[in-house]
Amino acid sequence: MRNSSQDRLADVAAAVVEVAVESAAAGTYTGGVGRALSSVIAKVGARLTVDAELRGFSSGWQEAVATLSPEPPAPAKQVQHASVVRIPSPPDTAERG
Repeated sequence: MRNSSQDRLADVAAAVVEVAVESAAAGTYTGGVGRALSSVIAKVGARLTVDAELRGFSSGWQEAVATLSPEPPAPAKQVQHASVVRIPSPPDTAERG
């Protein structure tokens, strides 16, 4: 089974040529048939291009993010709760004097 974009586009183009030949042999090939078949190739090519661009963008983005943070983040340290100590208020100045 072939998976590359070029192979898939080549398969579609071969099928389109096959349909064109059969249509011509049957005497039903017209300009409209030719435009429809070329439209099929254009649409498949456009989809393959968009898919390739998205794959390239996502893999490039993953590489960029990996480059920015070469080390995995350290695990979060457990925070110890602080104890509260009450400090007595200073004596009032009026009482001192």
